[in-house]
Amino acid sequence: MYAYIVRRLALIIPTLLGIMIINFIVIQAAPGGPVEQMIAQVTGTAVEATARISGGNGDGEISSTVNQSNTSVSSSNSKYRGAQGLPPEMIAEIERQFGFDKPMHERFFMMIGNYARFDFGQSFFRDKDVYELVIDKMPVSISLGIWTTLLVYLISIPLGIRKAISDGSRFDMMTSGVVIVGNAIPGFLFAIMLIVLFAGGRYFDWFPLRGLVSDNWSELNTFSQVMDYFWHMTLPILSMVIGGFAGLTMLTKNSFLEEINKQYVVTARSKGLMESQVLYGHVFRNAMLIIIAGFPSAFIGILFTGSLLTEIIFSLDGLGLLGFEAAINRDYPVMFGTLYFFTLLGLIMGIIGDIMYHIVDPRIDFESQEV
Repeated sequence: MYAYIVRRLALIIPTLLGIMIINFIVIQAAPGGPVEQMIAQVTGTAVEATARISGGNGDGEISSTVNQSNTSVSSSNSKYRGAQGLPPEMIAEIERQFGFDKPMHERFFMMIGNYARFDFGQSFFRDKDVYELVIDKMPVSISLGIWTTLLVYLISIPLGIRKAISDGSRFDMMTSGVVIVGNAIPGFLFAIMLIVLFAGGRYFDWFPLRGLVSDNWSELNTFSQVMDYFWHMTLPILSMVIGGFAGLTMLTKNSFLEEINKQYVVTARSKGLMESQVLYGHVFRNAMLIIIAGFPSAFIGILFTGSLLTEIIFSLDGLGLLGFEAAINRDYPVMFGTLYFFTLLGLIMGIIGDIMYHIVDPRIDFESQEV
């Protein structure tokens, strides 16, 4: 097992390098960039990353379109859109500021060298180190990811086992309806419904609308701080749990149904073992392998992708919103820094999933398998 873990850890380096190369080429080839974003800010045509989501700055988009149409004749004089009327010295200074005065391959090797030392650089538009930004936003995303994953597994596994035991019963049919609804409706719709019902003041005003903690959180005692934290996190976590438990519930049920009908279960029952001994002593270990295999991907999905709309709806400033704004604003250091962090964490979680495989069923031996 130790040799397998060492091989997997050694593969992290080329995997990270390959992902960074592909994304660097794709992003460099995509239209737009930080230079264009800075030019838009100088000319007054910049639009916030979440303006379209929040419905703001509509006039800015119209005026931007008009300005582009009025200056389309002279746009051929510059390689950047919207640079009409700006002196070439300013354009050169903006390129030097963002490092675009160097060739693309030189910028890539400088980035890889810095990342090898875990130096992710400074954000183009936030005037802050990428490492500090990630650390600042991490508590929100970690809170959403850990609590949502924990609750989803605590609800889905017992529910799936119960559905497998009582397959075809009234309980199975009723809970299947709930699972279908949870699977069909996106989590952000549940988030909006929860806000309208319990936080908007129209019906009830039991929970806060936004934020991770209250403004006076630092003035509270330890118990009040914990209660205030969970008070703010209740609705976001609940909206993500409702939208995420359905798939795992059905996966658990189908896994147990497949194992229950196998010959070793019939043999265990014929020996006079109690149903609970058969279920949790024999079936559980084999049926849970596929559930455990999906844990790392489920955690990463909830942590970095599933929480994006939830963070926007509940005004939670986390990693999902940070990565989205960086992609819209072409903030390359933040984009590549968060990508590097997400990829590294995903690869490590994959190794942890394999270790959990071995812990649940020691018969599984990775030593004799190729990575």
